[in-house]
This record gives sequence, C-alpha cells and structure tokens, in this order.
Amino acid sequence: MAKIVTDVVCPFCGTLCDDLEVALSDDGEEILEVYNACAIGAAKFLHSQAKDRLTRPRMKQEDGSWKEVTYDEAADYTANLLVDAKKPLMYGWSSTNCTAQSTGSEIGEEVGACMDNTATVCHGSTLIAVQDVGVPSATLGEIANRADRVVFWGCNPAHAHPRHMSRYSIYPRGFFTGKGSKSRKMIVVDPRNTDTAKMADVHVQLEQGRDYELLSAIRVAIRGEKLPDVVAGIPKEQIYEIADTLKSGRFTAIFFGMGVTHSLGKNHNIDIAIMVTRDLNDYTKAAIVAMRGHYNVTGSGQVWGWEFGFPFCLDLTRGFARYNPGDSSSNDLLIRDEVDAVFVLGSDPGAHFPVGSVKKIAKLPSVCIDPHITPTSAVSKLHVPVAFVGVEVGGCAYRMDNVPIETRKVVEPPEGMLTDDEFLQLVLTRVRELKGAA
Repeated sequence: MAKIVTDVVCPFCGTLCDDLEVALSDDGEEILEVYNACAIGAAKFLHSQAKDRLTRPRMKQEDGSWKEVTYDEAADYTANLLVDAKKPLMYGWSSTNCTAQSTGSEIGEEVGACMDNTATVCHGSTLIAVQDVGVPSATLGEIANRADRVVFWGCNPAHAHPRHMSRYSIYPRGFFTGKGSKSRKMIVVDPRNTDTAKMADVHVQLEQGRDYELLSAIRVAIRGEKLPDVVAGIPKEQIYEIADTLKSGRFTAIFFGMGVTHSLGKNHNIDIAIMVTRDLNDYTKAAIVAMRGHYNVTGSGQVWGWEFGFPFCLDLTRGFARYNPGDSSSNDLLIRDEVDAVFVLGSDPGAHFPVGSVKKIAKLPSVCIDPHITPTSAVSKLHVPVAFVGVEVGGCAYRMDNVPIETRKVVEPPEGMLTDDEFLQLVLTRVRELKGAA
C-alpha cells in the first residue's frame, strides 16, 4: 500500500501551496503520484524521478564533450574560479532554500562578488518602488478571508500561478467571504484577452504600455475629480465605475505582475499602484501584493536584506555592500564585460537573459548548480547537479506575500548526491583555504 506524505509544500511558484499530498512506493523511495498540485507543480515532483537524471558533476572538455568529476573536484574548480576572478558574478538563488542562500552570501563576501537574483529580470522594479514609497500589504490568508474586490493587473495567474485563484484570491470561502467567488468582484487589467481576463467580472483592456496613465486616472476618479474623455484607451465612464467598485468593497486586494513591472514606467508604475492602494484606504481597507513567481525569489531578497540591507543587485567588490540597480545588475555587468567569471545556482539565465548576455556566459569561466539539464548548464564549463529543493531536501522558503514557510523533504536524493547547501559549504571551506594561503 502506498505511503501518503501530507502537508507538502510545492516548490514551483511563489504561491507555495502547502496542501499537497504525495504518494510514495512501499519502500518510500519513489514518488508515484502527486495530489492537489497544479500540472506544473506535479511535473516538478515527478521530474525528480527521471531515469536519465544526472547524479554527478560533469566538466566540459575542449572538444565540447563532458567528463564526470567528483563533488570535491567540482568544489575545488568552483572555489578557484571565484578566488581567481577579479569581479565574479553570482546569480540566481531562487529555486533553493534560505539556508543555501545564506551560505552563498558568505562565499560572495569572501570573494568580493557581484550577487544578483532573478528579481533583476522580473520584480526588481517592485522592490525599488517599495523602497521609494513603502507598501500597504497583507497576507494571502487575510485576502482569502476578507477580500471582496480583487484586481489582477498585468498578470495571468490562470497560467503562471494556477492555484492562486482557487486557494487565496477568488474561489475560497473565507470567514467574511462565505460564498466564495460570488462574494467577490474580479477585475482584470490587461491589454491581452488572457484566460484570467475571460473569467473576470470586468476586463479593462487598456492600451499597451499605458499603465501609469490609467493608474493616475483611477487616483483622480477615486477623488471624484474631472477626467478627460478617454485615458489609455478606456472611456472615463468605465474608470469612474472601477473607482466606485473598489471604494465600495469591504476589502480590496490588488495583485500585479510583470505586465506592469516590465512595461514603460517600470518602478514608477508600481509607485503609483501603491499610491492607488493608499488612496483606497481613505474609503475602505485595501492591500497590494506582487505576484512573485520563481519559488523562493522572495526569500533571497529577505536573506540579503538581513545580511546586507539590500534585496538584489549587490556589489561586494569593495568589501561592503553597494546597491545600484541598472549598474550592478547582472545583464548590465555582462553586456559591459565587467565580470570575469559566472556562478549560477537555482535559475536559468541561459533561457531568460538576452542572447548577448548568454554569449558572454558561454565565453567566461562558469559553473551552473542545478538538478536539471538547462540552457545555462549547456553553456557552462561545469555543471553540478544537486538534490531537488522542496522534494529531496526541505528548508525555509518565502511565499509571495513575505510569509516564511518551512518546506518538507519527501524522498531521499539519489545515493551520493549532495544538496546545494552541502556543495556550497564545500566551496566555502575551499575558498577560505585558498584565501588563507594567499
């Protein structure tokens, strides 16, 4: 009879669904089925069982072939790569736990690295905006129990966070939202007619890149002031109606995604979205939450916030933390040829960075620490497979609303395989030996 592990946390997106159940074989070594997860989350668990999975580090040879090496050899290569570099880039940190992020921070300090996480290409502008103007926020639990007005602005949770609406924002029957979706008004602001937009009570199909203008107009409408006939392609009558809908609720929750953070205006879009939320608090209760996507990217910002005071784009080359987004961010450093080594853990810049940046990674001494075979592992000089965090090793991760959740281990990793924190500890020890010898 299969053994069922309950209360498992999904390691896919920032929703961190914590109600998964995983069926194991009788010996507890193989995952048979995953219940309650979305298709993407279930696939992540089952992918760890792949028969062709790499279980040992491999080094790229001159002819492009790969040679298997030991973890000690991989740690020695990585330590020498970082110590010899004048300005190494240590990037990623999102698909791992907070313990590994902290160990990586120690390595970064020792070698004077530039450290950056995946927020640099997604919600970095959100972090800048929060530093500019603060943020009136709430937990997803509060929103599930209280929110009767829900706005999705520039995001498509039906695809990116498949269980968000069913667990936290639209469908759950909360303490003050006992009728579930019938207790709520759902507004989607998106230039595209997405699957989320098709489910909405109101779809506001604004002109591409005009988010700032529409947010400004909503602030005007909340105050009952005069608007021009059309703003961002939306008639003023609809803008007034939206403002009245948001003001008339008991609790308004605004969720925003990369459609806002990456359109014209960037962090200024988030500034004014936060100010809309503050304005609404003069009439009702309102909160705003970023739809953080990449598992524990929120955690990496938290860990660096404790240790350095800044959440991303860290420059430790002078022995103390400097923070200059747009100057010390990964793509800027790569495009300007300012780094001479690349270390990647828990992300895949080879799939998401501009091709110019990927070409630079391919030319530099580089290491990729990842259980998957990815475009980044393909262009790196060393690929170190490690245990799946959230499946084969537990640890703390932060949900998109900045709530820390302790994830749990479900199965053992393949025999002899290290976790990313164990490998980083090897690298840290070797770095200190090399620095001491110097």
